Amino acid sequence: MPAEPIPALLPETASWLRRRSWSAADRPVDVLLAAKRALGPAGTVSVVLPALDEEATVGDIVRTIRRELVERLPLVDELVVVDSGSADATAAVAAEAGATVVHRDTILPRLPAAPGKGEVLWRSLLVTRGEIVCFVDADLRAFDPALVSGIVGPLLTDPDIHLVKAMYDRPLETDGAVVPAGGGRVTELVARPLLNLHWPELAGFVQPLGGEYAARRSLLERLPFPTGYGVELGLLVDALETAGLDALAQVDVGVRHHRHQDGQALGRMAATIYRTALERLDRTHRLKAAADLVHPLLTQFTRDPETRAFTAHTHPVTATERPPMHTVPEYATRH
Repeated sequence: MPAEPIPALLPETASWLRRRSWSAADRPVDVLLAAKRALGPAGTVSVVLPALDEEATVGDIVRTIRRELVERLPLVDELVVVDSGSADATAAVAAEAGATVVHRDTILPRLPAAPGKGEVLWRSLLVTRGEIVCFVDADLRAFDPALVSGIVGPLLTDPDIHLVKAMYDRPLETDGAVVPAGGGRVTELVARPLLNLHWPELAGFVQPLGGEYAARRSLLERLPFPTGYGVELGLLVDALETAGLDALAQVDVGVRHHRHQDGQALGRMAATIYRTALERLDRTHRLKAAADLVHPLLTQFTRDPETRAFTAHTHPVTATERPPMHTVPEYATRH
């Protein structure tokens, strides 16, 4: 659980951080299984992997989930890979590993598919049956099944929780070097500032753009899905508006290893996320940067090396502007 935030956070956000942030270890597997049995049909869990050219990693993820969370511990009822047009052997590898593989274009064929991850996640609701839907990116390496059990846990044990995001460290691994917390560049440069400024209630999310999250179908079916990279930010903002902050939570699952994209790809991602945010600001008539709409603080997170907890650090976001120099009397007297 993140350490006590400093008072600069909104009071409701500080309270949320204390009450709605957990570790995967907080809910042992036997507790989850008992809760799942007690829920009956309401406790069915579908895991969805959106995949595009992920033959190198999708098989290991599927095998791990099937072995640990379907066969050894009956926590997951359905494991589906939605292939969005891979040119490699993604579909064959996923099927061989034990997933049900569905091609994106066969789902709702009357509607031509748009490119993008969000399109795949949206369509996956039509080919899954679980009352709890868990999304997992297909490019993860060294996959830990606690990433699934951890974020599904609060949904099985607390009826007031409707969406759970995973939080984790994202090391940047490039050219043989490892920067422990260097991943998530678009999160830190684009998404976190946008959320902190315009939706400060969401400032407590450590990984707002993370692709690993679980939610109740009853919530997902009511939300619009941006078709591209903006899907994670869009769902988070819309879930806040639809269900309220207290229905959202996050669970610490340790470390996430994944493929990193180049600078131009990150630029396209950033632009899409920015547009997604602008559309929501416009939709709710909050586009103008008025004092009552912008919270001029930025909360960032670091992992404490001793306690291993995420610690919040809040900084002011300054936007002071000086007037054109020709309007300054002292300047006018000199020129």
